[in-house]
Amino acid sequence: MRQWIVRKGSISLDGLELRDVSEPEVGPGDVKVRVRACSLNFRDQIIPLGAYMGGAVDRDTVPLSDGAGEVVAVGAGVTSVKVGDRVAGIFFQDWMDGPANPRAGDALGAPPAQGMLQDYVVLPERGVVQIAKSLSFEEAACLPCAGVTAWNALMEGPRPVKAGERVLVLGTGGVSLLALQIAKAAGARVIATSSSDAKLERVKQLGADDVINYRDVPAWGAEAARLSGGGVEHVVEVGGAGTLAQSIAAVGFNSEIALIGVLTRQGDTSPHGLMFKGSWIRGIFVGSKGMAQRLGTFIDTHGIKPVIDRTFDIEQALDAWRYQSSPDLFGKVVITL
Repeated sequence: MRQWIVRKGSISLDGLELRDVSEPEVGPGDVKVRVRACSLNFRDQIIPLGAYMGGAVDRDTVPLSDGAGEVVAVGAGVTSVKVGDRVAGIFFQDWMDGPANPRAGDALGAPPAQGMLQDYVVLPERGVVQIAKSLSFEEAACLPCAGVTAWNALMEGPRPVKAGERVLVLGTGGVSLLALQIAKAAGARVIATSSSDAKLERVKQLGADDVINYRDVPAWGAEAARLSGGGVEHVVEVGGAGTLAQSIAAVGFNSEIALIGVLTRQGDTSPHGLMFKGSWIRGIFVGSKGMAQRLGTFIDTHGIKPVIDRTFDIEQALDAWRYQSSPDLFGKVVITL
């Protein structure tokens, strides 16, 4: 079967290699999945560069946390899925539900866990989830990391988004566009940012109520607060240190910033501005299997379709990596198998 790896010690995309290997065997309690589609996240850019947690990978590693396909075999004792079921892997293999905890387990696509970019993958029964009935494999492959992250940011925690509230999303990557779609389906008003007027026109078509070009409006956090009549109830903060101060300016009283971002590493990260508003920052690192299940139900109920920018064949995976890091990106990049 075909299998991409990030070679041990990789510090560039040159460390990615396509191999032909034997199919994995299914053991007791395991599920064997014929992978049909995978998607890329920002995390998948920095792992081959040796810039992810812990530095360069210490072993050959199959990349990508996000993949969907059909079950082709189950091991002894498996009861929750059967051959023919359409499933996706979950990001953390041991985080079943509840709040973040230190026992979430390994995350697919980074040592010590192998990832999804291969024709067949064997995962423990607990490590897969039934995908939304209304989605294709390509669409479902967009959700295990980006979709669950957006869902966790808006619908879990102490203040789930409600109809009539205001949500600020930053940029037009996978998490932000899925957050926009979830927020709109929940009845919220959404403000979106980008440096591209063309992309802002596209997010309007997805339902954004207001848009801000942050190159034209340097104080875009204050502008978001003005547009929302005093501050938004939710910020989906994917930028990180370089955008946090603006997000604090945008957020309203008794409101939440869902902190996801690592896209920027330098900037003002002082939380003092939250003190005057009684607001808070909640750290988001993907989410649980239960969150993935609730997201799937919500998607089926509301007819949400993840935005797929471009699709590449497995042999073109390097082109997918390069495109995903380009300024042209709008939504998700998918690799089909």
